[in-house]
Amino acid sequence: MNRMTDQRYLLEDQYRDPSNLQDRVRLHARFSVNPRGWLPWVFDRFAFGKEARLLDLGCGTGDLWRVNRARIPSGWEITLADLSPGMLDAAATRLGKERFSYRVADAQDLPFDNDRFDGVIANHMLYHVPDRAQALGELRRVLRADGRLYAATNGPTDGIGLGAWVRQALHQEDQRLQETTIDLFSLETGWTQLKRVFASVVTHRYEDAFEITEVEPLIAYVRSTGGTLASPDELDELRDAATMEIERHGCLRLAKNAGMFEASGRAKQ
Repeated sequence: MNRMTDQRYLLEDQYRDPSNLQDRVRLHARFSVNPRGWLPWVFDRFAFGKEARLLDLGCGTGDLWRVNRARIPSGWEITLADLSPGMLDAAATRLGKERFSYRVADAQDLPFDNDRFDGVIANHMLYHVPDRAQALGELRRVLRADGRLYAATNGPTDGIGLGAWVRQALHQEDQRLQETTIDLFSLETGWTQLKRVFASVVTHRYEDAFEITEVEPLIAYVRSTGGTLASPDELDELRDAATMEIERHGCLRLAKNAGMFEASGRAKQ
């Protein structure tokens, strides 16, 4: 099993607490070129009415709602759910319980009634789920007939992205062809999976790139992934490569390919 779809590893190591996730969030927040920002852009896509029951599945630390808090209509009832109790504790600390409720939940077996929600948000998390077909069926089950799913993910880049740059800097170009966790549910592979469950699937793409001007936030990002590229020698090699690139060009520019699927209706069986 891919370690990043191993729920025990995700729960006890990678997402036991917010630290790894926050190292990755900080790199995006500080060095992304799109001035709109990812989380405001995600919120912009939502097509819910003034009153709605929403489920944020794999909510992490609740940053989506913290960043957009002033924009949340008073009639929205929001449930934050995550496999990790540590993530939910962090979200509750940040957001409080006046506007939000919290629930430990596995996407493959959701503890909610049929037709419960007007919308489900799954932000960069479905590629972690071992049985996505089961999870997508669960998402469709808890959505009302006219409900919408917003599922964010990444995809392959036209230019050199962060992962490809790391492999090149470590002279591991031969790993390009290996499947990554994101490939399991990416902007290129997710549409077909969703169409098996939902009648309509629309792809929204977010134009962005990295311009990284400091080395240590990049190293913290790589270390946070928990992969094999976290040995001291390899991290030093990446430091040297990033330092050289920043000194030569003023920044390390890397491509991104992020976006979100909007799915609705029930597919014909």
